[in-house]
Amino acid sequence: MTHAMNPRPRIHLTEVAPRDGLQAEACFVPSADKIALIDMLSRSGLAKIEVTSFVSPQAIPALADADAVLGTIHRAPEIIYTVLVPNLRGAERALPLRPDEFNLVMSVSESHNRANLRRSCEESFSALREVVALARTAGIAINVSLSTAFGCPYEGEVAQARVLDWAWQFFDLGVDSIALCDTTGMAYPAQVSTICAAWARRWPLETLTLHFHNTRGMGLANVLAGAVAGVRRFDASLGGLGGCPYAPGATGNVCTEDVAHMLELQGYDCGIDIDILLTASERLQKLVGHEVPGQILKAGRRLERRPAAIVNR
Repeated sequence: MTHAMNPRPRIHLTEVAPRDGLQAEACFVPSADKIALIDMLSRSGLAKIEVTSFVSPQAIPALADADAVLGTIHRAPEIIYTVLVPNLRGAERALPLRPDEFNLVMSVSESHNRANLRRSCEESFSALREVVALARTAGIAINVSLSTAFGCPYEGEVAQARVLDWAWQFFDLGVDSIALCDTTGMAYPAQVSTICAAWARRWPLETLTLHFHNTRGMGLANVLAGAVAGVRRFDASLGGLGGCPYAPGATGNVCTEDVAHMLELQGYDCGIDIDILLTASERLQKLVGHEVPGQILKAGRRLERRPAAIVNR
């Protein structure tokens, strides 16, 4: 008697390097190079790509070409192309270019929200109501990224109840999904397991994305803890590039190729062509003019063979 093998759990990765990775870079990557990089990423098997941010060009000059980039990339029908919109003005600017999704951002920490957005949490929530209404009318999906969900560099521990309360309020507003963001790499695996279990008691885990940074070396461990808890959606950044420019110590995001490599070894199906990611990561290094933090790019995959070194004695 034969038994059908259980399919490997499918993981959906969102690539954030074109926005979250490049926003903190001192250099301006030319639009044509951004477009070519995104088009390459579109061939790698990613579920979603965060293309750019429709923030004021004065605030983040590195993404001043948002209109040109979103309007020129070649969109694969199976990929969700999302853009960060900080406010109604940004949403109205992005709308004619028809992104698949708006990514809205608010911190659950009052101190960080004021440092990042110059508003209280309540003021941000009120302003985002207008963006949600616009997106609903236009038929654009809405994700909300809740920053400092695992800890705040100004306030320390952030209560899980506060994180879940803000999630309730945004779901009541009509958003489709929420990302819990570890803005400065303060999360640890047991904490991740706990909040994922609490989430699953309230909402389907399909509504949750986890966004980790590797600031304290726990990024991949946190991803694995989330996957074991049943989460299937994760943000990651090519080469491990990125970090919030308004949060002290916020070094790079977890690296996309490292995440895919680890999860595949652990029995998950990411649907990713890692060779394409590694080629894209090499290109990204040249574009930003410095080495990126990703490990697989440096060391190779687990069983990658290399010529034996000849030692002269």
